[in-house]
Amino acid sequence: MSVRCMRCLVRGRVQGVWFRAGAREQALKLGIDGYARNLDDGRVEVVAAGTADSLEALRNWLHRGPSAARVDAVDWEWVDETPPPGEFQVR
Repeated sequence: MSVRCMRCLVRGRVQGVWFRAGAREQALKLGIDGYARNLDDGRVEVVAAGTADSLEALRNWLHRGPSAARVDAVDWEWVDETPPPGEFQVR
């Protein structure tokens, strides 16, 4: 089972709506390591490492987010960095 890492930048109404906590909940269900953090420009950055299938499932969730969120776009790319192993973190 090959582990990959992706970086997603989520735009829209994604801060102050439990987006990072929701991303963490989804990541834990999917067995994904990484983190979610707010950026100064209003976006949320998600760096996640897991199997291709689990990362696709997380990306699908990121396009919806929690009920209070409004996601305008999710820009993502594969990256070489790997977050430290362990539980997905909210930063």
